Amino acid sequence: MVKITFREHDGSETIVDARPGLSLMKNAVAANVPGILAECGGNCACGTCRIYFDPEWRALMGTPRESEVEMLDYWHEEGDGARLSCQVLAVEAMEGMVLRLPESQS
Repeated sequence: MVKITFREHDGSETIVDARPGLSLMKNAVAANVPGILAECGGNCACGTCRIYFDPEWRALMGTPRESEVEMLDYWHEEGDGARLSCQVLAVEAMEGMVLRLPESQS
């Protein structure tokens, strides 16, 4: 298990014991992280699992596919620090990572 912190817009945090190989979204939903709605169940079709990460974690986040980029554009998310958590797999090297959540996923 890998400890990853999900920080709500209001500063409250949920520390998740994430299982490597599962998406960050699936790990968050299993841990009842309140700021991850995941309405489409991880199909990159809703954008309600958006996360923000700091630059030092960029290499672990991989490159987003075109469908993810389009969904992020729909939500007006710009920059390299935004991703859909359904599209990123947890890996052991993410130990200690803090992910920030938007004020609203809707």
